[in-house]
Formats: sequence, C-alpha cells, structure tokens
Amino acid sequence: MVKPCQRIVPIIIRSVREGTYGDESHLYRPRLNRDYILSTVEKIAPASSSLSSAIERAGTLLQSGATDQIEGYRARFETLEGMYERVFESLIRTDFSSESCHETAKRFFGTDRVSFAAVDGTDYARPLFDLVVFFGGSYAARGTITYPQKSPPRVEYEDHFLKSGRALSSCVPVYVNEVPEIDQSFIQPGEVSEISLTRPLTDEAIANNSTVANWIMTFSEFYLAYRLSREEDGPRILLLDRSLATMLASLIYDTSRRKLWKSNGALVGLEVDDVPIDINDLAYARHHLDNPALDLPPPRGDYLRYRCLLEIERAGFLTSADLYSKLRIKEDDRQKRVERFLGKLIKEGFLEESAGTYTLRERYNKTWPRIRKLVETYGRRMFEEKPKQNPLQVMKNGDLHWLTTQDLSFLTLFTLDLLVEECWKKRILLLGLTKDTAARDFKNHVLPVMVSNRLWRSDLSQEQLSRIPNTDRMLLQTLSVFNHESIHVPWSLIEYDSSFLMIVPDFEKRAGFVGGAIRNKITPERLFLKSYIQLSQTAYDPQLRSNVLLLDRLVYPDFDFRPDTTTKFAHSYGSADEPVQPIIFKDNHVKNPIQELVMITLGSMTSNSVPELFGHNKPLFIADKVAKWHNEEMRKIIDTTGKWLMNNPKLRHFVFYMSTFRERRSEIEGARRDNI
Repeated sequence: MVKPCQRIVPIIIRSVREGTYGDESHLYRPRLNRDYILSTVEKIAPASSSLSSAIERAGTLLQSGATDQIEGYRARFETLEGMYERVFESLIRTDFSSESCHETAKRFFGTDRVSFAAVDGTDYARPLFDLVVFFGGSYAARGTITYPQKSPPRVEYEDHFLKSGRALSSCVPVYVNEVPEIDQSFIQPGEVSEISLTRPLTDEAIANNSTVANWIMTFSEFYLAYRLSREEDGPRILLLDRSLATMLASLIYDTSRRKLWKSNGALVGLEVDDVPIDINDLAYARHHLDNPALDLPPPRGDYLRYRCLLEIERAGFLTSADLYSKLRIKEDDRQKRVERFLGKLIKEGFLEESAGTYTLRERYNKTWPRIRKLVETYGRRMFEEKPKQNPLQVMKNGDLHWLTTQDLSFLTLFTLDLLVEECWKKRILLLGLTKDTAARDFKNHVLPVMVSNRLWRSDLSQEQLSRIPNTDRMLLQTLSVFNHESIHVPWSLIEYDSSFLMIVPDFEKRAGFVGGAIRNKITPERLFLKSYIQLSQTAYDPQLRSNVLLLDRLVYPDFDFRPDTTTKFAHSYGSADEPVQPIIFKDNHVKNPIQELVMITLGSMTSNSVPELFGHNKPLFIADKVAKWHNEEMRKIIDTTGKWLMNNPKLRHFVFYMSTFRERRSEIEGARRDNI
C-alpha cells in the first residue's frame, strides 16, 4: 500500500521547484521558506529513485559530459590556429619522387622488383567445462611490388591465400585452476611470486582476464615474420600491424623482474645442446641487438655492461685499455664505470680475468646461437609440428612444466631481436604500422627537447603546448584538416628516433643536456625511427581525409646514420655524463631516401574504393581478414568440441557437473526461447 507521504512528496517537491507552493492561490498558509521545505520533504522521500529516474539521470550526465567534451575540443582546436606556419611547415614532408624512389629501391634492394609480406594476428579464449581453451595465430598476405622509373609502383597480390598463404597458430587447452600459474598477470606486483588475492578468481573472470591467448598470438606474429625473413627467396618488405619500438620497450619491461625468472618460468634450467639455460643467458640475450655500424648497444647507461660483453666476445680477449679504445671512452668518470661493470661481470660469472685481460667464459660464447635454437625449437613445437603433448608444456629434469607468460615474453623478445638481425643482414625493409594510438611523445618529448636546446625555433610556451589536442595523432589530424590547402596528401612528419619516447628536457635546464623520463633511463637510440603519415583524401572534399597512422621502421646505417641526421646530447646518469646520439631528420630539407621509398610504397598499397581500407594498408587489411576468418573457424571447432563432449555417452552422468551454472542457465534459456 502506498503511504500518503509517498503520494504527496513528489507533488510538493515539484510545486516548490516551480515556485507555485506558498503563493496566494495555494491551500497552505503561511508561506514557508522554499529551501526549508525542499530539505525537509527530501528527508522523508524514498531513499531510492525509480528506474526511469535513474535512466533520466544517466542521460543527463552523458549529455553534460559530451557537451563538455565538445567545448574542450573546440578550445583545443582554437589553439592550433597559425601553428602550421609557426612550427610544422618545416616538419611535414609532402614531396615524394617516383624517380628518386626507383633509385633508392635499386640501391637498397639491389633490384626494382621485390616481394612483400604483411603479418597480422588473432586470438580467442573460451571456457569449456573445466578447461579454458586458448587460441592464437598469425597470417601473412603476400605479393610483389615493382618500382618503375617515372611512374607509381605496381602492386600484385598472391591469389588463393587461404590455401597457399603462410599461417601459424596454436590451440592450448588448460585446466582453469592452472591458468593463474601460467598467466603472470594474476601474480601480485612486486618481487614475489604469489597469486594476487585482490582479483576475483572465478572461472569466468580467469577466462576473460587471462593474457595467455594474446601472448600466443604475439609470439606467433613475430615468429612468422622471422620465419619469412629466413626463407631463401623470402620477402624484402615486412609489414607488421603494431609499433616495433613500443613492442620492444614493452617486452624489455615484461622481462625485467630478474628475481622471478627462475621461480615464475620454465626457461631457466631448460637444456639446449645439452647445456641448461641459466639466468646469465637470459640477461645477456635480452639486449643482444648487435650492430657495430650503428654503435649498438650504446656504450652508456645500463647497456654498457652488455656492450662490454659483446666487444670481448667479438675480440676473444681484451684489456681495460682496449675496451676504452673500442668504446671511444676517454673521460675518467666513464672509464671508472667500465671498471665497475667489469668487476660485476666477473662476480656474476660472465667473465674471467687473468693478468688484466678479460675473456668471456666458454659457456657464454655460444649463448646467442643457443637462444636462436631455443626460439626455433619451441616456435616449431608450438605452431608447426604435429602436437605430441600440450604445446605450452616442456620437459625439464624429467618432469613436465608449463611455459608461463613470462617465458612467452622472453621468447617473443628474442624472436624480435632475431628478426631485426635478419633484416640488417639481408636488407629487409621492416615496417610497423599502427592504426589507433594514444602516443604523445612528439608533443611532450620531441618538441620540448628540440626547442629547449635551440635546435628548433618556436614561440610556443609549455602552457600553449598543454592546450593543444592530447595525442600526436589528433594534433596532426587536426592540422591536416585545417591546413588542407597547404598540406597535400600523402604527407609524412619528419622521422625521429624512437628513443625520444624516454628523452625529456634536462631536469636542471642545462643547455645540451637531456634527462630520462622514467628513473632517468633512456632506451637505446639508433634502432627504430618513428613518424606519422596520412595517405588518402576523397576526390570531392579535400578536407575529408584518412586517419593519421603511426609508422616506425628499422634504422639502416648506410642510409640513416649520417652527420646531418645525428644530434648529440649529454645525459647525467649515475656518476658520469654520457653522450646520447639519437637520429632525427631536423626538417623536411634533410634528404631521407628511405622515408621516400616507404611513403611511395605505402601510398601504392592503399585504396579509396574499399571504405574500411580508406587510407590504410591493403596487405595488412587482407591479413586481418584472413585472421578473422580463421578465428571464426576456430570458434566453431571449439564450440563443436563442447557439444560433442556434452553428447558423449561416456560422460552422460558427469556433464551436468562439468558445465558451469551460467552455461546451464544459458542452455535452458535458449531452449525456452526456441519453444516459444
């Protein structure tokens, strides 16, 4: 029964808000204070609002938030007025010559006709009774491209790619209670190996929140690209649907908790060529990006120890003085750092010292070949060989052990390093293309560093920079639309070193100095170059343009590492001031033949006739479609397996208990709907 106060309260509240309560025509005397009535009545009103009121409130909140967002964007866009002429006019390149591209292709590839491959992946996870089935795979779309001397490139795509295309995938069933042991995301943060109690561990939560399928997919993508690069007549252009620089930094971080390498993984102790992998093998291989022509790894910061090991490995034996000479280190404070690292490497068991001469211990002379064999062995086992056991399990010391997500991150990191090594060796053009990105390193790092060191001129203050659109992609997208008459499509931002992701202006504001964004650390320079590109616009409206894409590529010393492309900064790290020498093409007048080759190549691989392909890459689009087709087929296979188990006579008495409450409820509700 509805109480009288519940009927009268809404009437009183409405009349008070409308200003009619207490006027001359109203029943009640004397006139009462409006605020007093509202506060008193709302105290006796029902505590919970009706469903319709809650929906009305949610709509009001959404409308208000959207309005604020629009006003915020309008204010940010207003700050861009005149910015193209003041800052970006010399930083955006729009002139790309087919004739120059032809010459660069002949010089880089040795021919004007090469093959290419685009790799994309897919993943899927599904609870199946007491199991969670993880699926991950990657697929390659292939073709050839020809660079004529005075006309755009001609692109040909392979037919029947569902039958003849390259694909790698793996399907891994795991008991639901064992998933937290495999997936390191369920481990609480810090230097411990205990399962976090702060996250729900229901079956559905484990299946939905697990990263195992994503790690299988990521490993398969890089392993497939590596396998393609190893083919005798393999592709000379490799495209990946991810940022190479960001992926490397992420993998380095995911493998950084050294105290957990043994307790939370199966790689330590695993035998390769009858020699067990140890902690030192993993540590040495994490930073094995060896390229003397690019001075990599850089002889600074935490990378100095690995550079010392590589120099000693190459030479066989060296003295401290020999190392100083090879590393071009003349300062006393930096030489003392070398001495300290050599002492630590002896204690850790990497080096042996005799009469002032340092040599690498014999077991570590073969570390990198054994790491290569480790990747190829378990890559084949997981993705190529007919399975004899669960592909995520390995035999160690006579027992089966699970490969954890930490192990998969190590294998992916090693595969990426091996891929980079092959691309340097065979002159393969390695590109990473990212559709949607929230990166802000150009706005927050590159611009402030270059302006504060007076390498670029700009009258923009830090306050003005903070008011422009939040991400680099949105900033450049907006500039392109507002300045469509000046910025012609296709265009590209000048290329800059991926190490700028961690380079910030010096904390003490010293000229010529920079700092590290996190714990004063800076990632290796001269490895990848980043840029932003826009490839298409509509014929009827020049302002209607495709999305801006993030592009990063591998650095090639013969083309990119030049005096006019290298900028030298000083970085105070530890007890020494060390040089940091990133590559950056300071303006659009600095010659960049590889960028021209890349832009004309990508421009020929897009199409305006397919709406969802507008301004994107067609080979990656094809690979994505194949990946989605395989994903749908695997979903059908997994669902069919579940139905086969449910109808198996041998399991008739157990099916009811094997399925979860939600599965049973879904089956019953589905059957009821079908009968209505």
